[in-house]
Amino acid sequence: MRPIRILLTAFILLCPFFTLAQNAIITGKVVHGESKAPVANASVFLSNATYGTSSAEDGSYTLSGVKPGQYELVVTVVGYEDYSQTIQVGHEPLKLDISLTQKVLMLREVVISSNADWKKNYEQFKREFIGTTENSKLCRVLNSHVLNLIYHRNKQQLEAEGEEFLVVENRALGYRTKFLLKKFLSDGIEHTIEYSGKALFEQLPGTAEQKRLWKLKREQAYYGSAQHFYRSLYKDRLKEEGFEAHDFTRALNRERPPEELIQQKIKRFRELNRDSLNAWYKLGNLTKWNDENVVKIPYQSIEILRKTPQPGIYALMFPHFLYVVYTKKHELTEFKDVYRPLDMENFETSIVTLFTNYALFDMNGIIVSNPSPLYEGTWSKAKLADLLPVDYEPGD
Repeated sequence: MRPIRILLTAFILLCPFFTLAQNAIITGKVVHGESKAPVANASVFLSNATYGTSSAEDGSYTLSGVKPGQYELVVTVVGYEDYSQTIQVGHEPLKLDISLTQKVLMLREVVISSNADWKKNYEQFKREFIGTTENSKLCRVLNSHVLNLIYHRNKQQLEAEGEEFLVVENRALGYRTKFLLKKFLSDGIEHTIEYSGKALFEQLPGTAEQKRLWKLKREQAYYGSAQHFYRSLYKDRLKEEGFEAHDFTRALNRERPPEELIQQKIKRFRELNRDSLNAWYKLGNLTKWNDENVVKIPYQSIEILRKTPQPGIYALMFPHFLYVVYTKKHELTEFKDVYRPLDMENFETSIVTLFTNYALFDMNGIIVSNPSPLYEGTWSKAKLADLLPVDYEPGD
C-alpha cells in the first residue's frame, strides 16, 4: 500500500500545477510604429477583465494566468492612439507585439459652465453610469476631474468622455475599476443611456471577512444578470440556471404622442395654461406600448441560438422581442413600460430588443457585436456598481 500512498500524495501536490497550466500567458513588446523604439509605461490590459500590466523600459509586457476565452487586448498611453485587438486565448502561450501610432493633436470643443452646472451634470452622470443600487452607495470616484461633461439643454442630452482612466473604487464588490470612457450619452427624451469604453478590474486588498462579503455580493450581482443568461444559453442550461426566454410581441400605443412632443408641450404650458399642462401630463403617463403578448411556452436554447464560423462566438436570434424571466429572484423595482402577465409571479424580468437580425456574444457571456441590444427592466439597472469582469466565475 505504501507505493499507492506515495503516488496519491504526489498527485495531490501536483494538482495545483495542473490547474495553473490550464491558463495561458500573453507576452510581447510595445513599440513606436515608425521608429520601432520601445514604448515604456503603456497600460496593457484585457478589456473588462482582471488582467492588466504596464510595459517595461524595453517595451516588454506579460499577462499571466489568463483564462481561455475571447478578449479585447487594449494598449493605451499618453501621446499615442489607443490600440485594441480581439484575441482568442487558449491554453498555449501567445506572443503579441504591438505597434502604436502617434496621436495627432486636435482642438477639442471648449464648453464654459459654472461650478454649479458641472456639479449638477456630474451627479446625473454618477446616477446613470455608476447606478443607484445598494452597491452604488459603496462606490467612490477617485478622479472625477478627468471627465468632460456637456449638457445640451434643447435636446435634454448629457455627454461625457475622458482622455484618462476614470478610477472608481467599488467597496461593495471589492474591485477598483479603471474605465477609459470613450462615449457616454444620456437622452432625457428617449430615456436611453448609451456608453462605450474599455475597463480594467483590479482586486482590492481586504480582510478575510471583507473578502467573504465581496464573494457573496459578486454572486448576487452575477446570478440573473445578462452575463449569466448568455453563458447559460450557449451551455443549453437555461431552465437549470433559472431562466425562461419567451417570444414577446407588442405595438406602439398610437394614443400616446412621441416623447419629444410631450416634453415640448409640457415645457410650453408649464406657466401658461394649467388645463393644457394637465392634459399633456396625462398623455405622458400613458404606457408606451399596447397589444402586448408573451408566448407561454418558453424557447429552447436551440431555437434562439446559432453557432458562428468563429470558435467561441455565438449568435442570439429571435423574431420579435425577447422576454427573459429569472425565476430565482423577485423584482423590487416597478418599471412602467415593462409588461407583466397577470398570472406571472413577480420575478426579475428583462426585455431584449435587437437593432439588427442578431447579436453576437462570446463564451464569457459578453456581447461582442455593435450595436449592442437594448435592455429594459431588470438588466437596465445594471450599471458600473454592479459590473463584473468577463473572467469572473461564481466561487472565484
